[in-house]
Amino acid sequence: MKKISKNALKILLIILLCYGVYLLQQKESHSIQKEKVPVSGDSLELFFFDVGEADSTLIRYKDYNILIDAGNTVDGVLLVPYLKEIGIEHFDSLFVTHAHEDHIGGMSRVVYNFPFDHLYMPNHVAEWKSYQNLMKALERKEKSFEVPSIHQVFTYDDLILTVLSITDTPDYNENSIVLKLDYFNTHYLLMGDATDTIERSILEEDLASDVLKVGHHGSKHSSSASFLEKVHPEYAIISCAEGNEYGHPHKVVLDKLNYLDATIYRTDIHHTIHLISDGDTISFDFINRSFNGGDLGDS
Repeated sequence: MKKISKNALKILLIILLCYGVYLLQQKESHSIQKEKVPVSGDSLELFFFDVGEADSTLIRYKDYNILIDAGNTVDGVLLVPYLKEIGIEHFDSLFVTHAHEDHIGGMSRVVYNFPFDHLYMPNHVAEWKSYQNLMKALERKEKSFEVPSIHQVFTYDDLILTVLSITDTPDYNENSIVLKLDYFNTHYLLMGDATDTIERSILEEDLASDVLKVGHHGSKHSSSASFLEKVHPEYAIISCAEGNEYGHPHKVVLDKLNYLDATIYRTDIHHTIHLISDGDTISFDFINRSFNGGDLGDS
């Protein structure tokens, strides 16, 4: 009986020790997370949200807020509270790169919850529910979307956002709005789901960028060698879900980026990726928050 009591005491002590370590880790994790929730200032911030096999990017600078895509419909349920948590009260511009559910889905909830000046998207009508939800939300707000044009420039103080591509082809991915963001001596290329066909069509543009938001979640049908050589990014951001059915990002794309010595950050590994720039330097931290509510699969 004595031997059993000693063993039981040892087990109890081990359990208590493990629980104490767990609580300490939770406390440390919470404090680190709290430190990484940014406060808007004079630096440029980009958030590449972890929305699984979907896309959503926030650009924040001074009092300017720009949201590019909002993930799937169910992702919007998680995104909206976080946007409010970090102090977003108004959007200057909303962009829907194209009408696929994993880009347009959460935007209706954003429209319902925030005042905004403009919403830009391709003029490509879709039958699925997420597109119809956005149209209803815009109607409720007595707003309509605007179709940007190639080389249209949007200026937000020192930020310059230029449309490099938008088409009216039947292929939704090829309709993707491609945006180049310039902030002093730093440059960012945001590809949506643009294919290698679109990449070839913009090769004569000034594509050189420090940061590339890799097209179509790292699909092999995007990120052609000639395109990547022209961009030659120092950093590559890939938005994808862990273990996704498409195998994104494809190995051939990762190999091309590695060949260019690009540092790769992925939402399936790093979760929400937070970029900060003073216009000369770029730094990153990672927010251990996922806004992946799942894929409704209506597109």
